[in-house]
Amino acid sequence: MTVVRDGSGGCSEGGGGERDPGLQPERTRLAWRRTTLSATVVALLAGRQALHSGATPAALVAVALTAVAWLGFLAVAHRRVQRLGVARPEPFAPRGALTAALCTVAFAVFAVAMLF
Repeated sequence: MTVVRDGSGGCSEGGGGERDPGLQPERTRLAWRRTTLSATVVALLAGRQALHSGATPAALVAVALTAVAWLGFLAVAHRRVQRLGVARPEPFAPRGALTAALCTVAFAVFAVAMLF
């Protein structure tokens, strides 16, 4: 039996057999859960900041938009976590990746908007 590096940091048998994903889908699922928790904390801190800073109309709009971005990210993350539950998960769709990236950028933009 020959063991060769497969270029991704792992090893595979040299016979060209099926790839064993091992714990990679589980690690990816846990990473999505941690990221979703971080997004939840961002949304909650935005609401807290708006309440403690006097709740200006701009801050309220930023909090509302943050909540919408959080819901969008939550939907993408939930869908991805569900799809990672199988032995051979599908690749992450470009549309989902774009949505997650846009929600993350939106968090930063809304945070800056709340400062003014």
